[in-house]
Amino acid sequence: MQDSKNGSGLVLPASHGMWTRLDVVASTGSTNTDLLDRAADPGAAEGQVLVAEEQTAGRGRLGRSWSSVPGASLTFSVLLRPDPVPSARRGWLPLLAGVAVASAVRSVAGVDAMLKWPNDVLAGGGKLAGILAEQSPDASAVVIGTGLNVAAPVEALPVSATGLRGTSLLVEGATVDRATLLLAVLDEFERWYTAFRADPDPAGTGLLDAYRSMSATILRSVRVELPAGRVVNGTAMDIDPDGRLLIEESLEVPLTPVSAGDVVHLR
Repeated sequence: MQDSKNGSGLVLPASHGMWTRLDVVASTGSTNTDLLDRAADPGAAEGQVLVAEEQTAGRGRLGRSWSSVPGASLTFSVLLRPDPVPSARRGWLPLLAGVAVASAVRSVAGVDAMLKWPNDVLAGGGKLAGILAEQSPDASAVVIGTGLNVAAPVEALPVSATGLRGTSLLVEGATVDRATLLLAVLDEFERWYTAFRADPDPAGTGLLDAYRSMSATILRSVRVELPAGRVVNGTAMDIDPDGRLLIEESLEVPLTPVSAGDVVHLR
């Protein structure tokens, strides 16, 4: 098995479990964009992974720009073909990715990573990683990108649009090998994804319980800023079968399901 290096400092095997193609590049615009371009070819199988040391046109949710420190982060995307997963349940795929990242960080780095709905991984109260899922125009593929701060110093870490400070494993006191950590993330992702693809029931597969156990959002008072400008205030009570956050605005009305929005933890 050959290693994939391509001018960067990161060395990976050419394949790993369900991940049949692992490519590493020194720089690209966006790993998500690159894999979505590949996905336009019906012959492009799922299980492809693209890692970049630098992204010059990286993006986060809602079209925001995103950047990382070259050589000090893991920025990568995976290509999936989740045909058996109903469209309504695909909202769980980025949450599944969060479970995979947090689980790997806990096991490899010993850092108590937590999940902030819908797409952030936290450590020590700061943002450790962000996740972005994008579906191809024909809905045949989903690409999930992750940016994980590994060895970035505190002065290089940004503050998010909602005021959440950035952190890294280095800042949290952990020094890890990036290749080891990435392979652990891919192992966790494969474990959860293969189970969920076979049975897209987050409760039955244990995914819902795993997410709940690592959630920093459930049972918190939150403010959710919705894409259309509406704001929902209340207590985050749970995640529903479609991956939506359920907010209790008051005891007199049913829980409000939120499928997308910026969540601010109030206390």
